[in-house]
Amino acid sequence: MSVRCCIVGGGPAGMMLGYLLGRAGIDVVVLEKHADFFRDFRGDTVHPSTLQVMDELGLIDGFLELPHQRLQVLEGLFGGTPVRIADLRRLDAKYPFIAFMPQWDFLNFLRESGRRFPSLEVMMSTEAVDLIRTGETVAGVRARTPGGPIDIEADLTVACDGRHSILRERAGLAIEEIGAPMDVLWFRAGRRSDQTENVFARVEQGKMMITFDRGDYWQCAYVIAKGQYDAVKARGLQPLLDDVVRMAPILTSGISDVTSFDDVKLLTVAINRLTRWTRPGLLCIGDAAHAMSPVGGVGVNLAVQDAVASANLLAEKLRRGRPSEDELGAVRRRREFPVKMTQRMQVVVQNNIISGALRPGDRPLKVPLIVRLLTAVPWLQGIPARFIGLGVRPEHVHSPDANAS
Repeated sequence: MSVRCCIVGGGPAGMMLGYLLGRAGIDVVVLEKHADFFRDFRGDTVHPSTLQVMDELGLIDGFLELPHQRLQVLEGLFGGTPVRIADLRRLDAKYPFIAFMPQWDFLNFLRESGRRFPSLEVMMSTEAVDLIRTGETVAGVRARTPGGPIDIEADLTVACDGRHSILRERAGLAIEEIGAPMDVLWFRAGRRSDQTENVFARVEQGKMMITFDRGDYWQCAYVIAKGQYDAVKARGLQPLLDDVVRMAPILTSGISDVTSFDDVKLLTVAINRLTRWTRPGLLCIGDAAHAMSPVGGVGVNLAVQDAVASANLLAEKLRRGRPSEDELGAVRRRREFPVKMTQRMQVVVQNNIISGALRPGDRPLKVPLIVRLLTAVPWLQGIPARFIGLGVRPEHVHSPDANAS
């Protein structure tokens, strides 16, 4: 099989880039190793920057018809004190809200929307296992399919296969580890139709928890100190659930949905980035290039921004053949500053708020000065709102539309 571009990984970066290149008339295939997109506990937050991209592609009306919840104000309890962290209504944005939508719905929507492009193919149950090389140049991938192995030759291979990228490993690209002081336990608790609550984050001395209203259930993230999962598990499930209900009484009626640790997913938090995103014929974007902390929930949206920038910079070059490594490097040069700034902000939050909150102790937790300022001075809430909602230097769609009349 031979294509202009082979994208490995059907997550937000891979599916968005596939859609954009298919829209531009580039012969492209997206490989997804699973049979479907149904994976629980993935990033489900679609931020204003991504909603703007969907608008620029003419997809927003159909997208917002999918079931979702909207969040505009991020509020919490810090040591029992109500705080307001961000107000997205202060953004100068066409869609000043975060849409909570299962990631599989987002990815399925992109796949279905892309079916009208004859140059785009999405191959499910197809796992890339190695790179094909011609000398020092990556010339495609070797993959496993239900029908047997297949070689896919490509002028450009794009690794969108996540923070444990097999292609990144095969290419020998070096990772700079930045570190994170916490891991996260994800689980669901049932929600009654009469239950409403706007509290997003709960922070107590030694404990931290995030809850998302997902309509018929609560999505919960219980934050633990790095490497403490075995200790939490050794205590047993009931002490964990008792802590959860004490912090968030609204979960009392639905916490019975968590019946064992099989219902609890460990997210090992990492912040890292590649020092080099390319080899000749190969480009890494999304989590394959930079793993983000869950702080701000920005990972999905950074991945989409990478895809938009990649299509903007490379679509026309792909028409002529294989882009040079310097041309591929333009993606890193465009995206590295937003990535570094976002990760720097995440580290600031980790070091100044999360690390202190997770430190065991008996003293009442004090609200950090920055949180007190955000609560007391409403216009300041627009600053974290911009960081979370739009990010640093958001991208806009400039890649060609071969289907435009």
